[in-house]
Amino acid sequence: MGSVGLLYVGAVLFINGLMLLGRISGKAAAPMNYFVGVMQVVFPTLMILQSNGDTAVVLGASGLYLFGFTYLYVALNQTFNLDGEGLGWFSLFVAVVAIVMGYLNFTTVNDPVFGAIWLIWAVLWFMFFLLLGLRKDSLTRMTGWFTVIVAHLTGTIPALFLLTGEYRSDAFWTWVMAIGGLLALVVSGLLGRQHDTATTDPHRPEPTPRRPGRAAV
Repeated sequence: MGSVGLLYVGAVLFINGLMLLGRISGKAAAPMNYFVGVMQVVFPTLMILQSNGDTAVVLGASGLYLFGFTYLYVALNQTFNLDGEGLGWFSLFVAVVAIVMGYLNFTTVNDPVFGAIWLIWAVLWFMFFLLLGLRKDSLTRMTGWFTVIVAHLTGTIPALFLLTGEYRSDAFWTWVMAIGGLLALVVSGLLGRQHDTATTDPHRPEPTPRRPGRAAV
């Protein structure tokens, strides 16, 4: 994935995580999803047109569409207040393909750090499937926190390393990324549970409900 595109993946995931946490509305998040969604469809199309049949380039471009379609799907759902079930099941497709992409980065592309990143994305998109496709609303807060953390772990930070020429893909950084993803999942679960415990406290005043976009990713 191009470093510029990866940087904005971090940006849009951060926005969508805040949307799931109820910090911003779905309408407010929609423009960024349109911006990045269009970018992640136009860029890979140009890459494929200029690839001259290079399978490595086509493989790299194919992964970008997964993100572009996701963000455009989110934007349309928020704009027109559509149900998120279709996006949830599309997220299952993305999660499965992300596992394959991770495997290929470990074996064929020889970029193990991105292999770990793709596997983290597989977990994230599987959580979107559980939340939207299977309507596991209890996972909303956990998914929101995981999205916010993963936005920077797998998007912003690697993109900045790539842009500055400091990116390294070796065993050490692969383990750093993998452990970071695991810690992000654990911390997100704890933060989501902490909120659930606080809101069920009988002595706590009932908060004014805020609905995150139900089709949020």
